[in-house]
Amino acid sequence: MHYRPEIDGLRAIAVVPVLFFHAGFDFIGGGFAGVDVFFVVSGFLITSIIHREIREGRFSIVSFYERRARRLAPALFFVCLVSTIFAVMWMLPQELNDFGKSLYALNLFGSNFVFWNETGYFAPSSELMPLLHTWSLAVEEQFYIVLPLFFLALRRYPVETVLKVLVAACVLSFGATQILARVDPAANFYLLPSRLWELGVGAMLALAGEDYFRLSKGFREFAAGFGLFAIVASYLLVRESAFYPGWTTVPVVLGTASVLAFGRADTLVGRLLCARPLVAIGLMSYSLYLWHQPVLAFARLRAIDEIRPWATSSCWGCVWYSPI
Repeated sequence: MHYRPEIDGLRAIAVVPVLFFHAGFDFIGGGFAGVDVFFVVSGFLITSIIHREIREGRFSIVSFYERRARRLAPALFFVCLVSTIFAVMWMLPQELNDFGKSLYALNLFGSNFVFWNETGYFAPSSELMPLLHTWSLAVEEQFYIVLPLFFLALRRYPVETVLKVLVAACVLSFGATQILARVDPAANFYLLPSRLWELGVGAMLALAGEDYFRLSKGFREFAAGFGLFAIVASYLLVRESAFYPGWTTVPVVLGTASVLAFGRADTLVGRLLCARPLVAIGLMSYSLYLWHQPVLAFARLRAIDEIRPWATSSCWGCVWYSPI
């Protein structure tokens, strides 16, 4: 797959609203939907890579996992190391214990399960969790485990058949959002079964191939523009809800798919996304996403510690809380 700078521009459109949302800017109350944009983009890119390599007969599942680890792990582990240092200095015993659980689970690609059990994403306490944002990385990594196995199991079937199976999986996943939102809203938000359809939409787009989207220039301009409008409107209009993801997630997901399919560099949206500032931010989007939540969480913890000076670190807090 050749490099598409407009995808990096789309990453910038995804990460900036997430940063603003976690920083507490009310004007972008739906900024958390930027994660949904990331999911669709990730599903599209990873499927494009795997499908091409399987078609060319050179796919290796070991090599695939090794490349993912080399790309994602170093920066993630460094963030964890720095976060651990500040957690030891500034967290109380219970806070440090919760941080340790999330840190342990993160290394097993399961931090989303920890946050599912501990807190709702929109709960006030979540603002003090330095690794809260890693739930989405865990969902993606779980998807990366399932997807290659899915393609290997169906490698002898034509693309059309694989596409139909993927469509069925996405329909079931979206159906799961309707059930989980009523039974367990936290599970609906954090777990892969109710997020699979978002990644799957990107995967379907990659399987469909470019031939399906070689339509007239006028149609592509309209579709890409409408897709970008749906993304921005979601950031401004969607609000925190127990039913997210669900029907309110559909516009941002389909909008992202539309931009990916039709917003090439020869369209107005494509040229906008190829702007150098957006591409630069997009190239840094993974690092920005990794660092923003720890920085914000520890800044808030430090501000709280100024109110509770008797417990400015978890170690000193142990002295006060433990029996002599």
